[in-house]
Amino acid sequence: MTVIQRVVKPRTQRARRALDKRAPKVIENTKQCILMHGKNTSDIVRQCMRDIYALKKQDSVHLSKKKDILPFEDILPVERHAQKHDCSLFSFATHSKKRPNNLILGRMFDHHLLDMFELGLEDFKGLADFPNAKISTGTKPCMVFCGTAFEDENEFIRLKNLFIDYFRGVEAEDIRLKGFEHALLFTAFEGKIFFRSYRILMKKSGTRVPRIEVEEIGPSMTLTIRRNKMGSDDLFKTACKQPRQAKPKKVKNISKDVFGSKLGRIHMEKQDLGNLQTRKMKGLKTPNEKKEKKDEKVNAAVAEKE
Repeated sequence: MTVIQRVVKPRTQRARRALDKRAPKVIENTKQCILMHGKNTSDIVRQCMRDIYALKKQDSVHLSKKKDILPFEDILPVERHAQKHDCSLFSFATHSKKRPNNLILGRMFDHHLLDMFELGLEDFKGLADFPNAKISTGTKPCMVFCGTAFEDENEFIRLKNLFIDYFRGVEAEDIRLKGFEHALLFTAFEGKIFFRSYRILMKKSGTRVPRIEVEEIGPSMTLTIRRNKMGSDDLFKTACKQPRQAKPKKVKNISKDVFGSKLGRIHMEKQDLGNLQTRKMKGLKTPNEKKEKKDEKVNAAVAEKE
């Protein structure tokens, strides 16, 4: 069966720019996220979605209208909305008697589902529950993952990768110390994930290095994994593949260590150390060498007399 795909040709400059923006690139744009509500939602999960939108306001689209969608039963409506708004990440809020305060996080690859996790929301405290100063909009967070589950269990490893994709924001090439204003802490313990958000304060210490303090600013929640749909290892490997143009050119015999220091490797020909002239001490000579030296002197004296 042959499937004919309709090619959309832009008729205006604005449409051409929009299609060029969505076209594949060597260096992709910052991943956008779409936030949606299901047919039935609770106040807690709606407030959670508003707080997540506040943290990702510059890189997300929040749809306030309720959608009669069940992502684990039919993912096609979510894929259509994500493609329409050019978003590769999505968040979906639902609530039912069987699964109360339900939060679904997922991501797309080539406009199709890659990973999706259904998380139960407990002990939620929003931004409004912490009466202190918040971070500025667009701040790139520093993410910390604690717990052996993030290193040993495949489900938590993939969820950790999803969290990094979800909250990392704009890719930064240079680091400025004052830019570290926000920290996200994910702690895995006994099958649950404790999510905390902190504001980093830099106080005077009398030296060039400031004294660091943190204060919780919210949101704060406890997450439990209920269901998941993870892509196959081959699909995940394809999604992580870098184009050849984006890979740095390898310079022969030059490498870098974990600290970023440049190391060079040189090649030298094999040296013949047998003919190397060194300063020999009399006490280090062997009996054979002493005998040979003595015979040389005797032979030299006989030659002079002759």
